[in-house]
Amino acid sequence: FTPREIIVRDQSSVTRGGEVVEENQQGAALHQRSVQSALSPPQRKRKRKYGVAAKDLKELIKKGCRSLQVPLPGVRVCLYSDGTEVTEDFFQTLPDHTELVLLSRNQTWSGVECDIAQLLTSDRHGGALIEAAKGLLSDEQSPKRRKILTDLLLNLDDTSELERRDEDEEWFKGVDARFKTKSAYMKFNCESRIRGYLKEVDDAPRTIQKVKVRAEFLKASQLLSEMLKTNKYNGSYFDRTEKEADRLCTQEGWFTCQVGVKTQPRCLTN
Repeated sequence: FTPREIIVRDQSSVTRGGEVVEENQQGAALHQRSVQSALSPPQRKRKRKYGVAAKDLKELIKKGCRSLQVPLPGVRVCLYSDGTEVTEDFFQTLPDHTELVLLSRNQTWSGVECDIAQLLTSDRHGGALIEAAKGLLSDEQSPKRRKILTDLLLNLDDTSELERRDEDEEWFKGVDARFKTKSAYMKFNCESRIRGYLKEVDDAPRTIQKVKVRAEFLKASQLLSEMLKTNKYNGSYFDRTEKEADRLCTQEGWFTCQVGVKTQPRCLTN
């Protein structure tokens, strides 16, 4: 067999022969590029990259374990994409740029989704979590998985959970300085909207020709106006800090479709 160039990353990103690969906590990532592959160790917090050469799967595992300081007993290799275990014959037929994972004893790998699942269950927050997602995205080639990671990054970068003006000044651009929290502004926004609707109701009698009908309409609209005033014009609908029964949004401030709530068991547009 012709020896293949194996690239292994270490913490300081030292390489021999060129190619490198990101590490993950569930297994060691391997790349094969033009008779080259790459290995990384499992369960490390930092990236490690080295270069080795191997003519077969056995040699790959042996040298990989030595370089990455992974115990040899029980080690096996599988495809990064879907977790398919790699045998000796299979290893020799792998095309260029095949990405593999080196697994120690008792480790499992079900495919690239493990990286995403690991990211989603991470207890890291803020910038650290965003950087972790960017790290996955930078090495990802699949258009579908790139889209998933891109969408995830957009959501990770979302600041909607922040409440105070000093926490999210960008959100408060153009908002009157008297509002110090998002909930206060959204509550005012809802009240203003309800007042606007009520103004339209107050203008409606002008179009009613029959005196009796107009009188009944005025009576009903006056009652409605008093109810809304008592209930502070339903400002709580948009206030995520209110009790669940008093708001339309979730505790995070998101709104679900309200179409057909009274007449249908579920929203037909969802």
